[in-house]
Amino acid sequence: MTITATPSPTPAATTAHLRSTELEHRIARDPARFRVLTGDRPTGPLHLGHHFGTLRNRVRLQDLGVDVFVLIADYQVLTDRDTAERLQEYTDGLLLDYLALGIDPARSTVFNHSAVPALNQLLLPFLSLVSVAELGRNPTVKDEIAHSRQSAVSGLMYTYPVHQAADILFCKGNVVPVGQDQLPHLELTRTIARRFNERYGNLFPEPEALLSTAPLLLGTDGTKMSKSRANSIPLGATADETARLIRGATTDADRHITYDPDARPGVSSLVLLAALCLDRDPHEVAAEIGGGGAAALKRTVTDAVNGHLAPVRARRAEYAADLTYVRSVLRAGNERAAALAERTLEEVREAMGTFR
Repeated sequence: MTITATPSPTPAATTAHLRSTELEHRIARDPARFRVLTGDRPTGPLHLGHHFGTLRNRVRLQDLGVDVFVLIADYQVLTDRDTAERLQEYTDGLLLDYLALGIDPARSTVFNHSAVPALNQLLLPFLSLVSVAELGRNPTVKDEIAHSRQSAVSGLMYTYPVHQAADILFCKGNVVPVGQDQLPHLELTRTIARRFNERYGNLFPEPEALLSTAPLLLGTDGTKMSKSRANSIPLGATADETARLIRGATTDADRHITYDPDARPGVSSLVLLAALCLDRDPHEVAAEIGGGGAAALKRTVTDAVNGHLAPVRARRAEYAADLTYVRSVLRAGNERAAALAERTLEEVREAMGTFR
């Protein structure tokens, strides 16, 4: 399915995409050679942007035979928040969405930061491998600081990319699914792995970027879909709640529906959402709606989303009725991740000469 044309990429972006395409071929040939680290912060419900942007890809990689680690980054909630409110509720919600969408605990490992202390201990030696200037230049950190809701920036915010390096390298992950804007974070992880290996001996892989090809879905207000902006359609929403949210979505005054992301971002994002749910080309979906206007567009989107999510919601309700099992999935994942992190930390100590 063709989604949309993209602007001319920069040379660096072209190189990154070529490497990512070649990586996809290697994964397809021998998936057992690869370990993926990915995850989410438990700061609110996952939404359709997460589903089409990252969650489906995790299930795809798992089903190919890649060893997938999914991190619930509860410590990273504190990077831009004073407290971690509703943490248990949001963690349960993540687990329900993962299971309902097809993450299989027999083939993937779901764990959280706070249950794996050895992972977090890696932050200290890793910090010794980067300079303050390198942290300050990281564009993602600068953007996070600019949009922080705190009155002052915490040290955890500043060291966020080094903590992410510990997340990836504790399990010796060699593939990280990222968007183009996240490449600087991964490059710092590669730098840390390389410097550790040069200084102490070859221990860590330099993880490669698997670039997302997912199209951008806007929120119901026409801006980036986000948990914190109250403009998303949560995966756990009911059919009626979904319909209400879509009815309130931003469109424009032109009654004839077309797919033109640059000129008509709000309308086009709704068309794209319907197309993704229906596995169709967005231009075809727009042409069928034609002169029906915003009302017809929103009916089409509502029917498509509710139809697509109906089996997911049914599975989610089944899991929600047995939270004891759901939480046992996390406990088992935490045990596997903790054992792996302890082994890695022991190797780090031996390599650095601090373990006797």
